[in-house]
Amino acid sequence: MSALFISDLHIDETRPAVLAGLQRLIDAEAGAVDSLFILGDLVEVWVGDDDDGPVAAAIRETLRAASRRCRLFVMHGNRDFLIGPQFAADTGATLLDDPSVVEVDNDRILVAHGDAYCTRDSEYQRLRALFRSTAWQNEVLASSLDERRALAASLRAKSIAVNENKAANIMDVTPGSVQRALDEAETSLMVHGHTHRPGIHDLGDGRRRIVLGDWDRCGWKLRLDRGDTELSCFPLPWNKR
Repeated sequence: MSALFISDLHIDETRPAVLAGLQRLIDAEAGAVDSLFILGDLVEVWVGDDDDGPVAAAIRETLRAASRRCRLFVMHGNRDFLIGPQFAADTGATLLDDPSVVEVDNDRILVAHGDAYCTRDSEYQRLRALFRSTAWQNEVLASSLDERRALAASLRAKSIAVNENKAANIMDVTPGSVQRALDEAETSLMVHGHTHRPGIHDLGDGRRRIVLGDWDRCGWKLRLDRGDTELSCFPLPWNKR
């Protein structure tokens, strides 16, 4: 069994090459792997499954093409927490809880978006709990699309302003939180995104943490195939390097 993992594409209308890069990846890889896992922040913002914009439509079509060729799993991130059951039905995806334990070649892997482990950022964790609460999401989804788009733009602007003044280590995972998560899941491998710091980390005692990169200067993918591990950066259509 083989699996491909990606995260943090942050697709929106200002970066069409990222969507084009996803389409290319699916064309090249979806028929060659058993499963494709998207571990959050597929889009810069998801305002609801009723989004009638062209980017949302293109994403649905692209992922539907993927699910016809391999199993497709999608996890919420901190940008697309309003993805819901209609999105899953439209794309053929299975929505994964954050975190979840999945099996690849009989190996148990803890997959997560990763933001829950950034425990030194207490203000972010407070907002994360709010945004992922059913009551808050239901209230937002009851508003119009235009109102949701305006709210998303406002929240994004505030996030950028706040993050500019945060120390870099605060926005990274806390080692202790990772170790506890692995203990609770009884696994030796964690795969996550969110931090935009791609790499493979040896945690000792046979444990590893693999961090997916964000799709900016290149796209990032992790392939697990019959015991082989390959984390790689590949050119996007706008970047021929």
